[in-house]
Amino acid sequence: MTAALHYTVRPGNPAHHRFAVKVDWAGAPSQPLVFRLPAWIRGSYLVRDMAKHVEGLRAWRDGQEIGFERLDKSSFRLPAGTGPVRLEYAVFAFDASVRKAFLDTRRGFFNGSSLFYAADCARELAAELRIERPLHRQCADWKVATSMTAVEVDADGFGRYRSADYEELIDHPFELGNLSRTKFEVDGIVHELVLSGRYTTDPERITQDLTRICKVERELFGGEPQLDRYLFLTHVVGAGYGGLEHRSSTALVCSRGDLPKPGDSAVGKDYRTFLGLCSHEYFHLWNVKRITALRFAESDLSREAYTRDLWHYEGVTSYYDDLFLLRAGLIDAPVYLDILAEHATRLQRNPSRRRHSLADASFETWIKFYQPDENAPNASTNYYVKGALAALCLDLRLRRDSAITLDEVMRELWRRYGVTGQGVPEGGLEALAGELSGLDLRAFFDRLLRSTEELPLVELLDDFGVRAEPRACSSAIDDGGRTLARGALPWVGMRFKPGDTQLAYVLDDGPAQEAGLSPGDQLIALDGLKLTAPQWNRRLEAMNPGVPVAVHFFRGDELFETALVPQKPPLDTWAYTLAEVEGQAAERRRSWLGA
Repeated sequence: MTAALHYTVRPGNPAHHRFAVKVDWAGAPSQPLVFRLPAWIRGSYLVRDMAKHVEGLRAWRDGQEIGFERLDKSSFRLPAGTGPVRLEYAVFAFDASVRKAFLDTRRGFFNGSSLFYAADCARELAAELRIERPLHRQCADWKVATSMTAVEVDADGFGRYRSADYEELIDHPFELGNLSRTKFEVDGIVHELVLSGRYTTDPERITQDLTRICKVERELFGGEPQLDRYLFLTHVVGAGYGGLEHRSSTALVCSRGDLPKPGDSAVGKDYRTFLGLCSHEYFHLWNVKRITALRFAESDLSREAYTRDLWHYEGVTSYYDDLFLLRAGLIDAPVYLDILAEHATRLQRNPSRRRHSLADASFETWIKFYQPDENAPNASTNYYVKGALAALCLDLRLRRDSAITLDEVMRELWRRYGVTGQGVPEGGLEALAGELSGLDLRAFFDRLLRSTEELPLVELLDDFGVRAEPRACSSAIDDGGRTLARGALPWVGMRFKPGDTQLAYVLDDGPAQEAGLSPGDQLIALDGLKLTAPQWNRRLEAMNPGVPVAVHFFRGDELFETALVPQKPPLDTWAYTLAEVEGQAAERRRSWLGA
């Protein structure tokens, strides 16, 4: 494969936070050429306008510098001409998430969608990428980690890489820095845990657990697809969480506390969070990267691509991510049910579930989920959380009333769309579930996806020997599931910003809203006594339903007083537990949970 386009990335002086980028196209056609940078990155549904970080764009043709015409915020046109084309520009890189690019003297990271312009007529052409070493003395020990195919690189990974086309070029993120790399094999494929940042952990323990997770996920799809390699690119920070899927890797951010300490053999809640994130992103290897919505597959990333099926791509993945921890033997059935109960509790505590359907949440993700505001809990349904619970309902319905499970639906999606490379039409999972099961599921899906009715979780779980019971919240850290705490907290219907007494959210029809409080209000005193963030839980526990509390607060620079009347706590916290069952319910439960 001979590369038509040659890209060069030079970190230069990382203290300046800029990647220098050069694009060379020796065989450029003589016609006018339109170049553009993506407006969003696949897997993250927000227009991020990557071009806003580009500086100093210049262009040459046949060795002569030429002008260009800007067409919009992300694209420009070179005039007709002959000879090779060269572009040079810098990209300011200071986004510490997994979605753009970052560069300082500690590490470098980039997604190709943040750095690489492509000509509209050249997106199918092969490309070569050269990564140069940074010049800064503090970066002398840097290495490169990526799943892109190497052509000629040195021992640290700097050098030349290749991609078959533009989509592949932007689908292999690069991590640069002082990296820890631990390899493991699954189905003969080399996987790697790549850690950057500051941490104290046991990489061998993590890779043993990841091996079990990757194995059960690959078993679901018959050991396919074959890969050259797979990388878990993990940046460790003080407090952070997130991931983004790619065709042969995932870029992750996790908290130090989520990683197991050397000698620790338990799978506590924090470590479970990290394993669940890895499981989620690995499952995207199939569900999103290869089983993908037709509307996403057709997008050139210049503008939004709309689908009502994000519940399928993210919600179903969220259902499976923790289920794979159970199947891998890393958690047991009671812990798994606690996780499901936590999902149900998150849904129950947000008024948005009564007015925003899953289908609408999927479609409106560009302006709601990825752009939350002060009204988000009242107006925007989380399609990860409710989507996971809808997938649970679907799996239980199929297991109870047909000869198949959701596993069979996912395998058939893989055969029809993943293997063939075809995009999944709108409603594809929904239609396939009905086809394979022989059930008329139209009313069922209408309830799950297109209405705001409560999900039929209680009745379905009961048919599998799982008792679903609502209760009041028992403490500020009660997220649902089993608890040993006693008592219940009064309900005030408001949420603070972390570590502050400024209101982040005020829930519809709650006591705080009735008291006239609003997001952004800075509470300073309760009943004449100063309020601080560390005191809040104790002050809340001391309140009595129906007894007014005087609240002093600032709105802007104005001081106000109001009376807050706590209410009896609602039953908005779920506990899912194994019931004593026998016969058909016990068989169903054993098939689903192994319990």
